[in-house]
Amino acid sequence: MADSGSAGRDVTTRPVTAADRHHVDDLQERVFGPGRFARSAYRVREGTPYVSRFCRVAISEGKIIAALRMTPVLVGGTSGALLLGPLAVDPAFANLGYARRLIAESLDAATAAGVTLVVLVGDMAYYGRLGFDRVPPGQISFPGPADPARILAKELAPGALQRVVGQVIADKASDHWG
Repeated sequence: MADSGSAGRDVTTRPVTAADRHHVDDLQERVFGPGRFARSAYRVREGTPYVSRFCRVAISEGKIIAALRMTPVLVGGTSGALLLGPLAVDPAFANLGYARRLIAESLDAATAAGVTLVVLVGDMAYYGRLGFDRVPPGQISFPGPADPARILAKELAPGALQRVVGQVIADKASDHWG
């Protein structure tokens, strides 16, 4: 997908490939710094393949300017969910809609593939505008500390959130990898 962004920049989006890994890692390092590895969501992704079919990047002038990772997860042993994040945008391209666009494209692909729920640890002020809601306290947990008020979910199928209770772990057997 292509559009003309800020200052006439052409930006395209596409699925992430294994060849993008170094560039995406560099972007995440610039945006989040080394402290990102201490977050609970990183514990979930440890030992998983780097790319699922729902990961996306935005590219301007041959450079990755935004990247979204989506990891297949089990919630309380129930499959069919994704963990959203990290979502990184080069500061020069912030607030131009590229993150929202990557999320929308990924959610469309996930819905078409039969994914029923997307969870994340993030800010309600941002993700609420994209249809995410707070998960009732205690319903979903993450390994390591995660503020219960920041655990959010978006149902891609009606009633999906009500069918899950428990800890989020990687679904290493999912058919949604790469």
